Amino acid sequence: MFKLTDPTGFRRTLTGVGLLLSGAFQLTATLVDPGTWGDDREAVSYGDNPALAQLQSALYHWSWILLPLAAIGLMHLLRKRAVVLGHIAGVLTALGFISVSALLMGDPVEWYFGRHYPADQATKMFDEVYNLPGVVFAFQMPWVFLGPVGLVLLMIALWRSGFMHWWALAVGLVAWLTPYVTPYGPLSLLWSGGNLVVLGYLALKVLRMGNESWNSYYPASTPGRTTPDSYANTTA
Repeated sequence: MFKLTDPTGFRRTLTGVGLLLSGAFQLTATLVDPGTWGDDREAVSYGDNPALAQLQSALYHWSWILLPLAAIGLMHLLRKRAVVLGHIAGVLTALGFISVSALLMGDPVEWYFGRHYPADQATKMFDEVYNLPGVVFAFQMPWVFLGPVGLVLLMIALWRSGFMHWWALAVGLVAWLTPYVTPYGPLSLLWSGGNLVVLGYLALKVLRMGNESWNSYYPASTPGRTTPDSYANTTA
């Protein structure tokens, strides 16, 4: 489990738990989000229920902070096959979801405007802040073009490596393409629900595989190369 002196067990468990919590937090955030069920203008729906607005923001934040850590952990499973694709996908996923997490600081601004100004004025004020070039290029564009794209590529790499079944890849593709073709609302449960199915599936595989199987993904040892097993033998 989370034993700090055990590099294999700690990293494997962190990867599995991170995947599971990320998916669970995201689905819960969608369920409690006032914007899922209320007015499609978030300044209005958030203003109607600021407590739930803050809760969903915190849940999304932690979901998207845990996912980059888990993505880096999953890259370990791509040491022998789909290596290049795994490297690209892991980096894009990490950068994208870290960026979108920062965008969630806009949620309390939006519900504050919604509580203190008329709906149209609140929406206009928020859009003026949200559409500043620094926000667009530093946070919004990395989220749109790096995060989901990187995650889909990571799932493809895991499928190509043989770690992920085709059905899980299919569910993941549908889940992460849904936000591009549907507005945020009740249909977003397809995205969050499918995301939990895929991340939960990967999490259980990682947690159940055991340390020996996790270590088997290291390339075969060669003269001058240190592996976990060879290191353990020299320090025993």
